[in-house]
Amino acid sequence: MERRRLGRSSLQVPPLCFGCNVFGWTVDEATSFALLDAMLERGINFLDTADVYSRWVPGHQGGESETIIGRWLKARGNRDRVVLATKVGIDMGEGRVGLKPARIAEAVEASLKRLQTDYIDLYQSHRDDPDTPQDETLGAYAKLIEAGKVRVIGASNFTAERLTEALTLSETHGLPRYESLQPEYSLAERAGFEGPLEQVCRENEVGVITFFSLAAGFLTGKYRSEADFAKSERGARSIPKYMNERGMRILAALDEVSGMTGAEPAAIALAWLMAKPAVTAPIASATSLKQLDTLVAATTLKLSAEAIAKLDATGP
Repeated sequence: MERRRLGRSSLQVPPLCFGCNVFGWTVDEATSFALLDAMLERGINFLDTADVYSRWVPGHQGGESETIIGRWLKARGNRDRVVLATKVGIDMGEGRVGLKPARIAEAVEASLKRLQTDYIDLYQSHRDDPDTPQDETLGAYAKLIEAGKVRVIGASNFTAERLTEALTLSETHGLPRYESLQPEYSLAERAGFEGPLEQVCRENEVGVITFFSLAAGFLTGKYRSEADFAKSERGARSIPKYMNERGMRILAALDEVSGMTGAEPAAIALAWLMAKPAVTAPIASATSLKQLDTLVAATTLKLSAEAIAKLDATGP
């Protein structure tokens, strides 16, 4: 499987990143282990999680996903085979929020403990913190990199202006730079990334790891009417906004390309992202081995120019 360099860093990653937010939420520990084993066997060794996953679940405190990954890494003894990404910045309760140096220093130790590792490959600012000067945040990351606790840093949910500011500060003051960005980007959600944000990433060689790459499952094609919302709690919450004329146009295009290629809509939607010059790897999750196989199939699916044009024509 091909490997892509993440930004200007030395990190080499596959064209797909496995989203681990489902671990401890919609997937129990045993199934999580099975998915992680199968993922690694199929050549996908890039894992994305966050300290806050899955604090939104009643009774959870955050850190559930990291804890399961840590137990798996310890049980398998395969840390050196995995590119591990996690995040800091979203509210963990009791004032633990934001990107101030003290918060980052505290959070990284907690993540390292849960993950049962002594370093994180990609440590990401989960959300911009306008109340903290960016040079202070980058300085905190510099200390972690110097200590060997973090290899590379990235950002998530940043605007083009704030990402540009951070990159300029890094260059001007010799600070670590964000080597990756996590924006929301998919066939169903294009306007937020295509344009200034994409331009900043391409001009500065910032890797792009897209989240909600399948639009909460809408791009799998399993949601076609209101009656389908009951297929999942997440679907009932997130899918209705896509059930409009443009959404139906997207599904029709996916169906047409599926007829051309024999591939499933989910694989096509991911392959479309992988074909974008700015995208390093889309993030996608699976809750079963069958779903995982669909994700992996996307990594070898090469869409024709005609297929890409049909999908592009669904509009931003």
